[in-house]
Amino acid sequence: MDKRALLVATTAGAALQLAMVVAGHTNGAVAALFAVGGMGFSLAAGVLYALTAKTSPRSSSLGGAVAGGLCAFVGIAVSLALGDVEPMLLVMGTLSSAVTGAVGGAVGGLLFRRAGQKP
Repeated sequence: MDKRALLVATTAGAALQLAMVVAGHTNGAVAALFAVGGMGFSLAAGVLYALTAKTSPRSSSLGGAVAGGLCAFVGIAVSLALGDVEPMLLVMGTLSSAVTGAVGGAVGGLLFRRAGQKP
């Protein structure tokens, strides 16, 4: 796993997650989009991992899963601390976002793999 790509993707994803959580804490319309937005940001983190690492789709899928899960965990943990979500969401949201990040990593791995690299 490419550590630099993981750091870049996780940091970007966590920043987006945190911005959404802070906005959603005071705005119900944003809070209503926590699930879709959170998984969307995890998907984007997976794609960003693949773009940065330029590895195979399988490797990018793993990196995307880790980046997507970690950034979601950060956002959900803050949302939980603010009292906006239930504790079980920390587990279920992190797992679903890891899966979404894996999908983003796999798709990104197909799109951004190095020239001559096998799929």
